[in-house]
Amino acid sequence: MTAQTEPAGTAGAPQPPPAATGAVPPRASLASRIVGRLSGGAVRVLLIVVGLFWLVPTIGLLLSSLRSPQDMADSGWWQVLTEPSRLTFESYETLLENDDITGGLLNTAYITVPATVLVVVIGSLAGYAFAWMEFPGRDWWFLGVVGLLVVPVQVALIPIAELFGTIGLFGSIFGVILFHVGFGLPFAVFLLRNFFAEIPRELLEAARLDGAGELRLFATVVLPLGGPAIASLGIFQFLWVWNDMLVALVFADADNQPITVALQTQVRQFGNNIDVLAPGAFISMVIPLVVFFAFQRQFVSGVMAGAVK
Repeated sequence: MTAQTEPAGTAGAPQPPPAATGAVPPRASLASRIVGRLSGGAVRVLLIVVGLFWLVPTIGLLLSSLRSPQDMADSGWWQVLTEPSRLTFESYETLLENDDITGGLLNTAYITVPATVLVVVIGSLAGYAFAWMEFPGRDWWFLGVVGLLVVPVQVALIPIAELFGTIGLFGSIFGVILFHVGFGLPFAVFLLRNFFAEIPRELLEAARLDGAGELRLFATVVLPLGGPAIASLGIFQFLWVWNDMLVALVFADADNQPITVALQTQVRQFGNNIDVLAPGAFISMVIPLVVFFAFQRQFVSGVMAGAVK
């Protein structure tokens, strides 16, 4: 048999494109064409419109809080767009004179900040222990923590209320904080343990070879790498506690009620306190929004962590 040889002058020459040889490139599928068109500017405009529509209640509440009680009773908040000169800060001045609302805002801060910090700190330590420390029954303890995720808050209200009444915590801010911490920890431990478990073992082993103990290893290696997940947990916990009404309504007395309960008590006298409800509700709404947008990047990083390897 003789080996076939290429014609002279064709060795190493570039091949002609498919069009030159008469080959027809495959046509994109209908789904691909639809996705390509949807990824254009029309979708961005649509998302902007949806975002603005989502902000309409907040904008309406802000404009309502800047109107007089008489204007709020006579017409809707959108009327201010044609008469901006009627905006006034009288409602906020009235709000500052209402001890129930101002005290409720302070009580909400006293409850939310410790409940968030304790859940983040304890959840981080427990998540690291379940992910990288060996101790008897570790897996069974973690399964028990996961099982607590399915326990509804409503089931525990009466038993814990009786327990707090026995030990003298019922009606206090500390009792409300303990309840939120207890029900926030299972999710915190579950979230952070799964995140910390994805940290490469080589990093931890290298730190141990350098003489780092468990506490130093946690502070210098695990916490910086787990920052996005911890920030996401902190935002979730802050929003849950700040917007809670059920737990505070059951466990807090009249002197320790947060803003959600304070606003609910004003609704019973709606005709007399309309000028307090609007600014109070706006302040109660805008603070979580500020916290969310301030940590938006960390929140998105924490949610997307581990999605792309």
